[in-house]
Amino acid sequence: MEGRLKGKIIVVAGGGGIGGGLARRYAAEGAAVVLGDIDRALAEAQVGEIVAAGGTAVATALDGGDEASIKTAVALAVSRFGGLDGFHANYASFKDGESGEDILGLPMEAFDEVMRINARGFVLCTRAAIPEMLKRGGGSLVYTTSGAAFMGETVRLAYAMSKLSVHALVRHVANRFSPQGIRANAIAPGVVTHARFEAVMDPDVVAGMAARIPVGRLGKPEDIAAMGALLMSDEGSFVTGQVISVDGGNSMRQ
Repeated sequence: MEGRLKGKIIVVAGGGGIGGGLARRYAAEGAAVVLGDIDRALAEAQVGEIVAAGGTAVATALDGGDEASIKTAVALAVSRFGGLDGFHANYASFKDGESGEDILGLPMEAFDEVMRINARGFVLCTRAAIPEMLKRGGGSLVYTTSGAAFMGETVRLAYAMSKLSVHALVRHVANRFSPQGIRANAIAPGVVTHARFEAVMDPDVVAGMAARIPVGRLGKPEDIAAMGALLMSDEGSFVTGQVISVDGGNSMRQ
């Protein structure tokens, strides 16, 4: 397999619907991929699909809130493939949504857990990735954020706040490390449908959501992966410090 990511080594932190799509696309473009997820069996299954299709990938257990776990994934990329060129942080906790409460009733333990995983966890990913990228003369950090960061959420406040914090992290990394060849960007997906999403959603609700999107459909993991591949590639070398909405036109902002 050859493509615009040939020769690059990329860690994808977080499997599942979007994460699996990212890993498949990066491998299809020629990258060697380390896919980590808290559900190692899921990561191994997705890696199995990649290898069966002719790609290069390895799975590992990755807890997005645990520094040692994140460092282990980066170390695996270095030991197995020889370095690190890209890191895509793509996981989240939605624990604050369980209560359905606004700021007055939101359990603080839920708030703390979401911030630990979504905000602190992405900081840990950044701290683990940058030193190895510097050894390679640069690289690309991509973070999955959310349209929730731009909305006035009535619930899931901690989730929205955590995702907004990622935007500040992106700008910090881009401004601080661009002279050393490191870029940082975030992708803000709209609603993305995949097998697990479809298994729990009412089809009529899904149809209503799709009807409100200008392009007339929900997103797919492949839509997010297409943008990720650009940002990971040398073709994206002039793009840094950006938060890019990939949502079918559901949000239109400058």
